[in-house]
This record gives sequence, C-alpha cells and structure tokens, in this order.
Amino acid sequence: MKYDLLIVGAGPGGIFSAYEAKKLNPELNIGLFEYGNSLEKRHCPIDGVKIKSCINCKSCSIMNGFGGAGAFSDGKYNITNQFGGTLYEHIGRDKAIELMEYVDEINLENGGQNTKLYSNGQTHLKKVCMQNDLHLLEAKVRHLGTDINYIVLQNIYNKLVEEGVEIFFNTHIDRVEKIEEGYRIWSKDQSYEGTNCIISTGRSGSKWMQDICNSLNIHTKSNRVDIGVRVELPYSVFSTLTDELYESKIVYRSQKYQDKVRTFCMNPRGVVVSENTNGIITVNGHSYEDPKLYTENTNFALLVSNHFTEPFKNSNEYGESIARLSNMLGGGVIVQRFGDLIRGQRTTEGRLAESFVRPTLSATPGDLSLVIPKRQLDDIIEMIYQLDKVAPGTANDDTLLYGVEVKFYNLEVEIDENLETKHKGLFVIGDCSGVTHSLSHASASGVHVARYLYQK
Repeated sequence: MKYDLLIVGAGPGGIFSAYEAKKLNPELNIGLFEYGNSLEKRHCPIDGVKIKSCINCKSCSIMNGFGGAGAFSDGKYNITNQFGGTLYEHIGRDKAIELMEYVDEINLENGGQNTKLYSNGQTHLKKVCMQNDLHLLEAKVRHLGTDINYIVLQNIYNKLVEEGVEIFFNTHIDRVEKIEEGYRIWSKDQSYEGTNCIISTGRSGSKWMQDICNSLNIHTKSNRVDIGVRVELPYSVFSTLTDELYESKIVYRSQKYQDKVRTFCMNPRGVVVSENTNGIITVNGHSYEDPKLYTENTNFALLVSNHFTEPFKNSNEYGESIARLSNMLGGGVIVQRFGDLIRGQRTTEGRLAESFVRPTLSATPGDLSLVIPKRQLDDIIEMIYQLDKVAPGTANDDTLLYGVEVKFYNLEVEIDENLETKHKGLFVIGDCSGVTHSLSHASASGVHVARYLYQK
C-alpha cells in the first residue's frame, strides 16, 4: 500500500499535518496510523464505583487514540513562546506565534467559536506576583474545555475522512525503514510505503521513538523530566487569578536549592484524573466549558524540573521509578492533605473524610514523603507557601496533594529548521520530538511540516 505521505500518530501534530497537507493539495494520498481507538471509542473504564483504579488496558484511552493525550485534556491552547516547547528555536519566534494563531483559527472554525481567549499581557497580577518573587509568564490562552475540545476534534476528524485521508486505528507501528522510494512502515506482517513520513507519536511514544532513532542512527540528546504533585483546593482560593487569566503559568526559584518550580495545567472548577503512561499510573487534571460540569474545586500541578548531566542520560526512567513507587504504595495515585504532610503524618481515610475539600478523584490516602525525593518535596512545600502570599488559603491544612504527577519528555531528536531528520523526507514533530510540550506547539509543528512539503 503506497502513499504520498505516511503519518504515524494521530495526536495534534499528526492531525494538523494531515489537515494542512490536504488543504494545500487535495490530491495527496495520505495514510494516518494510530495505536489507539477512534474518538467515539475512547473510553476509560474507571467509573469511581465498580472500577476505581486503572486496570491497565492494552491501550490507555486517556493517552492514546485520535486526538492523542490532549483529547481529554481541558483543551488549553497557549499561544506563547515562553513555555510549551522550543519550536521557535527551529522555525523562529514570529513564525511560531503565527502558526499557533492559525491553529487557533482552525479550532474556532470547527466548533470552538464561542470559547474565550484569555490574555495576561497587561494584568496587574504580574506585578503582584513579582513582589512575592513569583514570575507570571505571558501568554494568550484559548480554553476550549474538555467537552468543546472533543467536538472540535470530531469535526476535524470528519473533514479528514471526507477529504480522503485513510485513518488506521488500533495499528501499532513496529518499525520504520528507509527505502529507495521513501519509507516503509510495518505493523505486524503488514507494510505501508510512502514518499515522505511524519512521526508524531507524542509523550506516550517516548520509548518507541528512542528505538526508532536507534534503528535509523538518528542522534538524540537527553531532555528533562518534571516531577511534582497535583494540588486541589476550593475554587475561591485561586479565583482572583483564574477569573481574569484562567491559566496562570507561575515560576518560582526555590531559596533552598535554587530549583525552578512552576504551576502547570490549571483547571478552575475542574476534576483530577489518573492516566496511564507505559503502564505507570500518574495524575493529571481536566476542566470543562459547560457550567453544568463545574465542580467546587480548582486543581493545578506543581512541577520541579530535573535536568541531569553526564554520565546520567535516563531522565524518564528516573521519573518512572518515582511513579512506580507511588503505584506500589498506593496501588495508583496517592492523596495527602497539606497539613498532614507538614506535620509528618500520613493521611488516613478518616482524616480525608474530615477534610473541607472534597476530592474529585478516588485516590489512596497516604504519605507523599515516602515517594517524592526530599529535594523536590522541599521545593513544592516552599512554592505552596509562596503561592499563599498571592492566593491566601493555598497553604491551608485541607489543601489536597495528589502524587505523583510526572511529565516525561522525549529525548530531543536531532532535526533541522524544517523539523526534518538526517534522512530526507522523514520528519519528527510534536511532543515525541522533544521540541514541543503543548497542544499549540505540537499542532503548529504539524502545520509547519505540511507547508514545507507543499513548497518542496
């Protein structure tokens, strides 16, 4: 089976590369290959009643399937170069912003037209943060919400099918080969050939991507891993920030270790969820656009970035070992009250039941100090007290901490300004490249490669 363009991975990078390629040249023959299910078949069996924790499905519906790991996220598209990846280092700052704004337009055309765009460029809250040694990063944020994000993805999927893109679900690509006419990919005993090939397998494809790079002799370099917790507290505590900005990306340099700690993925009136990455259960958060789905809480992550030097290169394995320890002690995600953590006692079912903050995720009460290394835990505690100065109530006894939250980053793949590898016609985009770390950057990288191929 031969194609003009093979795309491995139907996350935001793969979707937008197919969308833009077909828009520019409707005659292109495109094959899009996805390990997970189609959107309507993506369903996590955890219902909180009969199934309360991960049962290790063959393919995690939260992480894999059409839309990628971002399909059931809260649908935040951050238009900025200050975080979300280093795409601008390859294609230029202005070009990166232009492409992210273009992606925003596509989302609006496909069902997101009534969603709100937030901006913190002129907010007085930036000064308030700086006065407390906190640094608010600038960005425009389009919040689709998990519900509207689903609608947008479904509409884009329908257009891809109408335009003739062949989409293969539940198809794991085992290997990628360079051949004289282009590339051949294999799924079990079935092969597919294409003149050009785009790989966009996301965060969940990190180990797979390393194997592919090894087989094709593509150079990679070590990236970082972020380790932390997801904080859940009453909506009113952070409402001053979230009502105006929605997403507050705040960075703090800890006094004790000089480590950078940041807020990530803020979900006003949202829910805490678990996710499965390569068999490891970690925690995340979602929020919705529909007021009927609002909760009384806000959740966000606090992450400590860990950069390693020679000779250590296995940053993801370091993060995995910490997450596995949490899984071993708690059978999945552990939850602890902040007051219990400070007093050096584990949270029990009884203490959790007495909490004024009602958890939105069924997690195992426990002691995060037995899981998270002292350095990172000290950083997180210091950050919570600092945030309490701009959002009083953050450091309350009943603030809930879920652990662990780990953000794995692919080893950074050696690619040029066109996101092309040393093998002409083979591109690596999105989060699996180690270059992008967000929906907007990953989507923009797909558009960039599609336009480059059209021009070429």
